[in-house]
Amino acid sequence: MLIYILFVLGFLLLIKGADLLVDGSSSIAKKLKISSIVIGLTIVAFGTSAPELIVNIFASISGNTEIAIGNVLGSNIANVLLVLGICAIIYPIKAKKNTVSKEIPFALLAAIIVGIAANDFLIDGTGFSGLTRIDGIVFISFFAIFLYYTFGIAKLKDSGMNGIEITEHGYAKSIIYILLGLAGLTFGGKWIVDGAVHIAEIFNVSQSLIGLTVVAIGTSLPELATSAVAAYKKNTDIAIGNIVGSNIFNIFWILGVSSIIRPLPFQFSSNFDIGMTIFVSILLFALMFIGKKHVIERWQGILMVVIYVAYVAFLIIGG
Repeated sequence: MLIYILFVLGFLLLIKGADLLVDGSSSIAKKLKISSIVIGLTIVAFGTSAPELIVNIFASISGNTEIAIGNVLGSNIANVLLVLGICAIIYPIKAKKNTVSKEIPFALLAAIIVGIAANDFLIDGTGFSGLTRIDGIVFISFFAIFLYYTFGIAKLKDSGMNGIEITEHGYAKSIIYILLGLAGLTFGGKWIVDGAVHIAEIFNVSQSLIGLTVVAIGTSLPELATSAVAAYKKNTDIAIGNIVGSNIFNIFWILGVSSIIRPLPFQFSSNFDIGMTIFVSILLFALMFIGKKHVIERWQGILMVVIYVAYVAFLIIGG
């Protein structure tokens, strides 16, 4: 019973830990006169991806690689279908031109590259089938290109934090926030991985299934909260920008780091989930031109949530 309590508590610690880490780090950066643009693109962006990263680091170190891969693929699918779907239901989402023409295609490219990198056996018939350390280095290289692009766009727009406010605290309080945040991420991440492995064993299902569903949805909660609030405030370009950016972070940064720590063996059955990740990226791009141009309407949001529910139901029945 205790492990289930710690599993749930782990998500709370993970999310709160990321929030405290971002709050404390942003405050210190602001006191050091670092610009809002840099803070937004580094501390805040990396902080919102911290839950997925910490879970994947623990999963990689402990050898539970199915959870590591499932968490990233599941989070990306949930981000588009569930999070953006809910946001569109709250208020129709209008995307900026750069998001449609560059960022969504880049997210699609990321999904395709994962499919290619993880299927060495199908491509050449020999060798390790999965993500190797070399793949991880390639992913990090793509991530560096994305960061370069993002900094360039932000400076051109001089958009600052896109409406995100930075609260300044004293140095002592900021450091305490950072330490508490790191502690919350550490304990939360470990409890989630341990709980996920236990649940998979008890219910005799694959770790991949737990990673794709429960863990993925849990680690996507920060994106859901941020994007839902943005949609409620009608800042919908922020909502879709957060999600697309998070998906690129998840693949190139988090899978990159995870596979460098330990090569991630790839199960052939996971090709379905990679295919689903590619499909949702294509769907998101297509929705930009169906109905109102560059807008996800409420009926489209409902459709996205329905597709997600059907996908999870399929996983559970098949698992």
